[in-house]
Amino acid sequence: MVVKEDLLLQKAYYEIEKNKDKVINDPYRLGYHLMPPVGLLNDPNGLIQYKGVYHVFYQWNPFNTSHGNKFWGHYSSKDMVHWKEEPIALAPVDWYDKNGCYSGSAVESDGRLYLFYTGNVKRKDGSRETFQCLAVSSDGVTFEKHGPILKLPKGYTAHFRDPKVWKKDEMWYMILGAQTIDKQGVIALFTSKDLYHWENAGKIAGAGMNGLGEFGYMWECPDFFHLNGGDILLSSPQGLEKEGDLYQNVYQSGYFIGEFDYENLKYRHGHFTELDHGFDFYAPQTFIDEKGRRILYGWMGITDDTEQYHPTIYNNWVHALTMPRELMFKNGRVYQLPIEEMKTLRKEKVVMNHIKIEGNEVQYDCVEGKSIELIVELLTVGTKEFNLSFRHEAMLSYDPSKKEISLKRRNLKTGYLEKRVCKISNLSKLHIFMDCSSLEVFINDGEQVMTSRYFPNPKDQTITINGDAEFNLSKWELEK
Repeated sequence: MVVKEDLLLQKAYYEIEKNKDKVINDPYRLGYHLMPPVGLLNDPNGLIQYKGVYHVFYQWNPFNTSHGNKFWGHYSSKDMVHWKEEPIALAPVDWYDKNGCYSGSAVESDGRLYLFYTGNVKRKDGSRETFQCLAVSSDGVTFEKHGPILKLPKGYTAHFRDPKVWKKDEMWYMILGAQTIDKQGVIALFTSKDLYHWENAGKIAGAGMNGLGEFGYMWECPDFFHLNGGDILLSSPQGLEKEGDLYQNVYQSGYFIGEFDYENLKYRHGHFTELDHGFDFYAPQTFIDEKGRRILYGWMGITDDTEQYHPTIYNNWVHALTMPRELMFKNGRVYQLPIEEMKTLRKEKVVMNHIKIEGNEVQYDCVEGKSIELIVELLTVGTKEFNLSFRHEAMLSYDPSKKEISLKRRNLKTGYLEKRVCKISNLSKLHIFMDCSSLEVFINDGEQVMTSRYFPNPKDQTITINGDAEFNLSKWELEK
């Protein structure tokens, strides 16, 4: 098995080296986001600050830009801004994970780093098996696999994955995204005293619970944490039907706010709220750092029928992670803010105060770029739409009469414009991070967020403004 693993790792590293020039020189390569060195990246995994160093693991297929057998890629950083590519953490070579080391989480115990992940096994008849597995490290870089620590319990299909582990007092808790045998999405809970032996504690959320009716056929990538008085469950339900402007993507990611009874292992919660209203956001995961901040990364992608049309596939890579975001819980909802460290990338500041536009379109030579940060503070808003156009390929609009913000971009498959919408009672501030091929829009200091990839002409750096508004504007070029 050691020889087999060595050969597979050598093959993966060869793919990185072989494609290095093509990947690095891709005009859509992002300036301040985590991306794969080659191949396909999706879910963030194992987020943790261990021995003072931040670690981000991620789902990765180094051999193709499709969703094949997944490895765990690995980046580390001292500041969440400048990153180091670490050796591959997990490779799918063992009997219990031979068809993929699927998503999971990380914890620290007794000075060691523990990775929990789902081992995926496909049988010859097309069916699958699933195992929750453990790997342990003393240095945060090299990992020893300990194999399965939890097998599939009765009552669930093999869609049973993505373990998220945390500790409360002297007990460890694990939740998993699951599908019941009657094809309903749920969250399953397990408990342990030693991280190796786990007891089934039943379901804590899902279809038919806490006032929910049917709510998707599978809940992926769960996370659970306490934040400023609320017990918050993140999940990514699959199979939700569109409801007006809600649930517009093929899969959704959002949260429930409630109260967890640790004595009786019951969770009471309210309604489901989407975390992001853009085109490309899925499988978010959080961790708490040494400063006490709850920080989130998401996959800046989605598995839909446009995925195969990403232009970066031509250069043998696809997808990225979002910027790291600090979470706040206030006014009954989760707010997302860029982490403070992002300010260290700022350079060449431009400030323009009391700009007034009345139906006309304006373009400022000093407000352009490929990798920039833009803050627009509204002083007054008129009765007409207020629009920002990004490099002639995406447009952000606020309609005060409808109290909504819309984001439009060109569909990669059809070439037609498509739109996502979020409701906002009163727009006061837009905080926009535009990278070479991404947009992350923080509305009213993180009350709402819209995240999307887009692929403009690489030579176009134009930003135009039109509509009816008066505002202050600040802009920074951002260091790569």
